Amino acid sequence: MNPSVDALRATFGNAIGRALVARDGETIVTVGRDGLLGVMRWLRDTAGHSYDYLVDVTAVEYRDAERKVELPKEQELAVDSVVGLWAGADWLEREVYDMFGVTFRGHPDLRRILMWETYAEGYPLRKDFPLRGRFSRAEQVRQALGANPEAHYSMEELSIAEAFAELPEDMKQRLRQGERGKIPFSE
Repeated sequence: MNPSVDALRATFGNAIGRALVARDGETIVTVGRDGLLGVMRWLRDTAGHSYDYLVDVTAVEYRDAERKVELPKEQELAVDSVVGLWAGADWLEREVYDMFGVTFRGHPDLRRILMWETYAEGYPLRKDFPLRGRFSRAEQVRQALGANPEAHYSMEELSIAEAFAELPEDMKQRLRQGERGKIPFSE
């Protein structure tokens, strides 16, 4: 087992949960949500440990007989952001927010990154998310057609996405003038 585990337990006590070695030899340490930021900062800043590279931020929802985690409905599904420690966590945390609905307190720009901003069906990687989505196909098409892309993207961004050529002429003209619209039904 990684020597950092004993050092973590000596420093943080009960904030450190179980530790195990995965099949690939990596050590997995469970940390309580309240101690997460302190533990991560300690791992990065303490001599002899110096975890100076963040590989991934993810979430898993277990719903089987062996592992069942129940979060009280009145409790917020949130943890502290580590973007202040590793800037590379920015998009990783946004992805976890977008797919699972986990909120990262202190994140500088926590908004959807994979689904569109006005996506209202929920969080696609949660176990309670229906395979066909929450809305009918007709409703999804209606929402997509009612979207206003110039409210969120500049002409350059739309050009890069090769969508600019397919936009209606009036929308192209507004984008050339630097005009940005509002999302329909947003008020």
